[in-house]
Amino acid sequence: MILLRNLSIAGLLATILFVCATVCFAEPADNPAQSGGGDPVTGKFESGLCKGCHGAEGISFVDLIPNLAGQNAAYTAKQLRDFQSGVRTHQIMSAISRSITATEVADISAFFSGLKIMQGDGSGDNTAAEKLFRNGDPARGMPACMGCHGENGKAPVKATYPVIGGQHGEYLRVQLFHFRGGDRSNSTDGIMSKAAIKLTDDEIDALSGYLSGR
Repeated sequence: MILLRNLSIAGLLATILFVCATVCFAEPADNPAQSGGGDPVTGKFESGLCKGCHGAEGISFVDLIPNLAGQNAAYTAKQLRDFQSGVRTHQIMSAISRSITATEVADISAFFSGLKIMQGDGSGDNTAAEKLFRNGDPARGMPACMGCHGENGKAPVKATYPVIGGQHGEYLRVQLFHFRGGDRSNSTDGIMSKAAIKLTDDEIDALSGYLSGR
């Protein structure tokens, strides 16, 4: 996620093209709770490799690669640390995350947090999905998504919870399936694993589409 110091120019270009061609799975900078203490100005320069997949403005062009624009810095930093430690795994992100320092993690996270927040196109309206998002399903012991992620999925109640409104629908869908199936288990307090296991395939599809449009 920074210019790798020991690579030649040719090697660097090859690395960027490889990362851009591969799916990267991977949460305003003037808010201390969001910035996590990083320097967004420095992070802008340290995030050169990140932008190849996640976009110069934090909006990716591939639905399976998450948008990072306006994402909580504490969430993004936690995901990077989890990739570094192996708590969360992905072929590309695990390797790239291990090439950066703790300071760079904070700076890069602060930079993306300070960008204009991701925004959906208003599509995906679904009454059942909205009801589940706002109210959950008490009969199944399922909490409301909004209780953690806030109105329209854009106001998380904890800095380590992600912004999900305006996120790519396919990325959300895959992550929910991963949480439900146990392929991913690194959410704060394990809350997403507990919630996703109660969702049906149709509910995951509906929620993902609804949230991507917010």
